[in-house]
Amino acid sequence: MGKTIHNKNKGILLIVTSAFCFALMGIFVKLAGDLPAVEKAFFRNLIAAIIAAIVLIKDKQPLVIGRKNYIPMLVRVTAGTIGILGNFYAVSHIMVADASMLNKLSPFATIIFSIILLKEVPKRYQVFCLMLAMTGALFVIKPGFSGNPLGMAAGLVGGVGAGLAYTMVRKLGSNGVQKAVIVFCFSAFSCLAMVPLIILKYHEPISMYQLMMLLGAGFAAAGGQFTITGAYRYAPAKEISIYDYSQIIFTTSLGFIVFGEIPDIYSFIGYAIIITASTIIFFKSKSE
Repeated sequence: MGKTIHNKNKGILLIVTSAFCFALMGIFVKLAGDLPAVEKAFFRNLIAAIIAAIVLIKDKQPLVIGRKNYIPMLVRVTAGTIGILGNFYAVSHIMVADASMLNKLSPFATIIFSIILLKEVPKRYQVFCLMLAMTGALFVIKPGFSGNPLGMAAGLVGGVGAGLAYTMVRKLGSNGVQKAVIVFCFSAFSCLAMVPLIILKYHEPISMYQLMMLLGAGFAAAGGQFTITGAYRYAPAKEISIYDYSQIIFTTSLGFIVFGEIPDIYSFIGYAIIITASTIIFFKSKSE
């Protein structure tokens, strides 16, 4: 019993650390300035690809996917690439707290895609929470209000893309594909896919300051990925996943400290609604 509680506390500490790392990643991305989202995403994924390759080599894991996993892997890497581009564009053009919260809609998108693609039957509370989260998203996006509608739309696309990617990660994992293989394939694919876009959108050399910010974003993202993986090794998702929403606290605080950003009342209402929906799912899943 004592060991279980100790492991759960370790898991909570690691997932909160992961949330801080991902919040820091968003800050670094915004500090990189007006670089195209594809360049920012390229550097973030390049570092992830290198780290994943090191893990594969160190553990002597073969890069095996299996024929039946080709389509799920293609969907995972494509959706993940679109999700990161959407998130990075949003972070660069709207408040980092709003971008972070829109990205946190991914678990609800996962519910939708699990119904469509994995043929899972949704429970009534999941449908209710999905509708609740969509209502919260409307408060954050504020359709028809002044602001940056393209940035908000990109943030929403980022969350949906991440949700589809997570659905495919579940499918690939259940089919026996190793996590390091999934991370490497995604990171390598997204880097290669972005090279033509970078060439087309190239406008001027990256300054040393911007390069440092992009490297910071890459290492922060890698730290977030490793700590969240470690968190779920110590405790199941249903026990600790709710603590991932501490990222909103970190992002809002860092956004205010670094950029002087203060979300409006509608955004705060939206945050509260989405977190409430997530909390309901957390406690319902825990009791099952």
